[in-house]
Amino acid sequence: MLLRLLKSKLHMAAVTKTELHYHGSITIDRDIMDAVGLLPYEQVLIANCANGLRGETYVIEGGRGSGQIQMNGALARMAHSGDRIIVLAFAFATPEEVPHHHPQVAILDEHNRIVEKFDAEIV
Repeated sequence: MLLRLLKSKLHMAAVTKTELHYHGSITIDRDIMDAVGLLPYEQVLIANCANGLRGETYVIEGGRGSGQIQMNGALARMAHSGDRIIVLAFAFATPEEVPHHHPQVAILDEHNRIVEKFDAEIV
């Protein structure tokens, strides 16, 4: 049996732009992606802390050091610039892998600078 576990988390990222007339996705600064192990085209779940809406899409890479967190396509309807969001990516693991699994988490400030980064522990 495979279990779906949290792999990567961006906590309290600030939306920098919304682009309704784009073919979908969320654009994330490549440095931020690298900090938590997110890959281009990886599926993510996005939760908007301002309004409680959630949506799924995939990641495309933004410019390094840009702080870019851009909601594209239909997901642009669920956020406004400045909204704080949580970006979650998941991976499958066997029960034997679970004790050794450590999700990568980054907490961001209002300018999408990483203020804390850690590998979460399974308790």
